[in-house]
Amino acid sequence: MRAALLIVLGLAIGIIGTVFTMRALSERNPLPHAVMVTMGFHRHQLQQAVKGQHCDAAASVAQLQHMQFTAGDIAAAFPDAPQPFLDLAGHLRSALQSAAQAAPADCPALVAALKPVDQVCKECHQQYR
Repeated sequence: MRAALLIVLGLAIGIIGTVFTMRALSERNPLPHAVMVTMGFHRHQLQQAVKGQHCDAAASVAQLQHMQFTAGDIAAAFPDAPQPFLDLAGHLRSALQSAAQAAPADCPALVAALKPVDQVCKECHQQYR
């Protein structure tokens, strides 16, 4: 009975140790998560501007440019990503560039400029999240 208890205890400690080790290894590179959080932050800022009907052109373009610069880091943040993922990242950069160049002056224009961006994000998250 004592041996069985020690075996079970050893297995439990081993499993817990493995879980802690796997979590530590998965958190080695915070860049992928940071890139997505940063993109989400700027998208949320634009969403709040639309929701509050405070769509200043300069502020919108600044947020779109921040998103565009951050999207440039996606390939570096996900170095082992498959080529279709990297292609979607390129489409995202293009959509953000077009949205920033459109310089949406009001909320309806901002919503229209964000549609292609949101579409690329949705497509990528459906396939790779």
